[in-house]
Amino acid sequence: MANYHVEGGLHLPSLPMSAEQRNLFNILHPIVDASHTRDRKRSPPDSDFFPGTRSGVISNVNGWTRSKINNALEPHMRWMHGYVGSGKSSISQEVCDTSEREDRPVISFFFFRNAGDRSRIWRLATTLASQMAVAIPETGPIIRAAVEANPALLATDEGGISLRARMQQLVYAPFKAAVQRETRVGIRARMKRIVYAPSKSNTRALARGPLLIVLDGLDECENKHEIQELISGMLLFFNENPLIPLRVFITSRVEEHIQSQLNVPGVRLDNLVDHCTDDDIDTFLRLLFEDGCKRNTVIRSYVQQHGEWPTQNDRRKLVQYIGGSFIFGSTVFKFIMGTNVEGIAGTTPMDRLPLALKMNPGLDGLYAQILARSRHLPHFVNIISTIALLEMPLPTSGIAEILGIHTYEVVNVLVNLQTIIQVPGTDDIPVTLCHTSLRDFLTAQSRSHEFFAHPSHHVVLHRRCLECKLKHLLQDPELFIRPRDKIPPVVLYAIQHSKQHLWRGLGCFKLSDFDSAIDLCREALALHPGIPELKGDLANIMRRRGRYHESLADVDEAVSLSRAVLDLRPSSHPDRSGALNTLGNGLLDRHDRTGAMADLEEAISRHREALELRPSPHPDRPDSLYNLGETLLGRHRRTGVMTDLAEAISLHREALDLRPYPHPDRPDSLNNLGNAILDRHRRTGVIVDLEEAIFLHREALDLRPSPHPDRSFSLNNLGLALLYRYRCTGVIGDLAEAISLHREALELRPSPHPDCSDSLYNLGNALSDRHRCTGVMTDLEEAISLYREALKLRPFPHPDRSASLNNLGSALLEHHRRTGVMADLEEAISLYREALELRPSPHPRRSYSLYNLALSLHDMYKVTHVLSDLQEAITCCEELLELHYAVGHQCRPQTLRGLADFLQMRFDAMGQEEDLSRIDALREEAAQLPPSHSDQ
Repeated sequence: MANYHVEGGLHLPSLPMSAEQRNLFNILHPIVDASHTRDRKRSPPDSDFFPGTRSGVISNVNGWTRSKINNALEPHMRWMHGYVGSGKSSISQEVCDTSEREDRPVISFFFFRNAGDRSRIWRLATTLASQMAVAIPETGPIIRAAVEANPALLATDEGGISLRARMQQLVYAPFKAAVQRETRVGIRARMKRIVYAPSKSNTRALARGPLLIVLDGLDECENKHEIQELISGMLLFFNENPLIPLRVFITSRVEEHIQSQLNVPGVRLDNLVDHCTDDDIDTFLRLLFEDGCKRNTVIRSYVQQHGEWPTQNDRRKLVQYIGGSFIFGSTVFKFIMGTNVEGIAGTTPMDRLPLALKMNPGLDGLYAQILARSRHLPHFVNIISTIALLEMPLPTSGIAEILGIHTYEVVNVLVNLQTIIQVPGTDDIPVTLCHTSLRDFLTAQSRSHEFFAHPSHHVVLHRRCLECKLKHLLQDPELFIRPRDKIPPVVLYAIQHSKQHLWRGLGCFKLSDFDSAIDLCREALALHPGIPELKGDLANIMRRRGRYHESLADVDEAVSLSRAVLDLRPSSHPDRSGALNTLGNGLLDRHDRTGAMADLEEAISRHREALELRPSPHPDRPDSLYNLGETLLGRHRRTGVMTDLAEAISLHREALDLRPYPHPDRPDSLNNLGNAILDRHRRTGVIVDLEEAIFLHREALDLRPSPHPDRSFSLNNLGLALLYRYRCTGVIGDLAEAISLHREALELRPSPHPDCSDSLYNLGNALSDRHRCTGVMTDLEEAISLYREALKLRPFPHPDRSASLNNLGSALLEHHRRTGVMADLEEAISLYREALELRPSPHPRRSYSLYNLALSLHDMYKVTHVLSDLQEAITCCEELLELHYAVGHQCRPQTLRGLADFLQMRFDAMGQEEDLSRIDALREEAAQLPPSHSDQ
């Protein structure tokens, strides 16, 4: 919507003025663009009324405007309110036009935001007075006399004279005087028993009904205090003159400064939302398309060949999409017809109708064009991003409070976007989108570009939610013990949804963001230490900060706080399931840091109880399915129990079914199920599992385009799955793609990102595989460098330290074998020994450390012939066969042969006869077993 700077005297209407009236017109200098007779194409709003729509409400209002006032209690004023784009101005225009057609006196002022004096109130009185002098000529001399007595009435700004005085002296008093004059003349004539002939002008003007004043878009006037003064002055005038033949019809949104004055017994109220039906929208579209088809030769040709267009079914779908908004319906129609819409050249209306029905992404160009109208305004990015990323809609006042700005600043941005965003008629009704496809557009950077709602805005919303809670808690110490319906909507939103913004913005939080959030939580807790919601806030943030910079102290505090919250949530409490989940997640994080099985077992128990408290269709059931699935998967990875893995897969499948596209958490469920199925492939070798895992991870990555904060996780997971398929098939394309994906993931996880070490480790693995395939030393050397950096980020007791020790050792062992550098071999043995100490029996990956240590000691013995190295290698192999590679294990044949070789070396060195019998037995058993396919 353009910023119209309208000056008085533009677009003069064709008014039947006498010379005297013309002179008064020039004195008053009214804003002619503000009346119902304006050129609406040049001076908005262009508010055409479509016959057949809103017929009930129009008939009702017109009946009220033409009826005489015979009862002192009958309201002179009528206020119709509704959301932006609901058709208020069209109704105002039709009411004015009906009065003109019926030769009833009507004067009007159509306020319009950002339109110079039309968005201000100071020329309202002179504009109405000028129109009244034409509609009721007897008022002209009275108005002229008032101006001559007080020229300050003509001021085009504040001018030192109140609005109430201007309206009284220029509008009310002249009209009242004219009415009284006619009344007195009539009474005297009747008293003298002579025939009374009232003035022709007044007969024509008032015989068919009272004078009507129409004030449209009162909320678009920027002078809020004066608006209240205007309304109070009207009410006072009508209270003093209860039978005067004057009515005032007002339309606006329900803003507080208006509602507080008009929501009184002396005003009749209409909520336009109560008067809009699907039939109205259907009629509206039918008339638009009928007219459009008559004017478009391409459509006429199409109809001659194919019949009706659009079909009734297509029109019905459009009605459902439009959802009661005439202005959005008009916008969609213009898109289909190709009126002033960018990016649709070369297409016909028949081509564009399916795009409009799909909405997403058919309307991208239209959305971008409309959003550009407010792009230059203050706070545009924050307001649009907030609307796109909120967990549930907030009213304009709530959006303003969350962002720390004024409500009028929110409205100022949104009023230009009313064709795609429904701006409510009141500041306490949520702002909604005309269609959900707009949110999809705003959250996809590849489509919205400069209008993209960046996930980092979740960081802002999380902080603002915490600040909002603290602010209101300072004002109302009993806030958290009040019933939910007694808590202000924006505060209730902050209480219920701050956690979601924490989760959704995780990849965008910096350490300083966590620190400031923790400070806010501690300040709130210091005021009221016993409030579980505040403890929960702090627990969630401490847990996330603990993961961010790997602080066990933070995780310990998070667990302690979560236990305290659970103690305050007995079995019957509706929030117990949430407290169970929070504690379970904290315990799982601590297990990941320390490896303590007791934490893992308790986490499983807590998540089982939470899932039982969230039966289908509980909205949080997918979260509990995920949490229990992940803890079971963690136990499977520690113990190797396949039933845990099978249950985890089942739980993740159910969670995915509950999150169909475009659910914002669908990528999480895809990744979780893909990882669990990949784990099963690693245990069973079933290739179908591997293919499904890759398919799932590709879909997840597609749903997380850059710069989605969780894109690195999907890159990492797909890279791992492709690396496993390469190891199964040898297809070098899979390996190349895996390396590319892991490089991109690493770029998105610079230190101190909590997952930086994972990306370093995984890229190192992929490069090591390529070295083994191609022999290129630069790949091996880069892998060693990556492994070293990952190891530094995994100090004791990091749960993945042993894996980093093991893989760095393997890379150094390979480097020694290629270069002969003994320092590489010595360091590899040292690393393997530390890894083995971190994997005491029955650690599921102890066998890897035993095997690798045995190989490195064997290599060392071949160089140094130190028998202690050989003896240690033999001990490692013996433990492998006794405790890890039982009969039937795929690695047993290879390990039998390896131990036999080591014993042969010892016999050659020492000549121990008992070694010979063992060598024969080991080789005989190995020969009887199928070939080994160990990937160690």
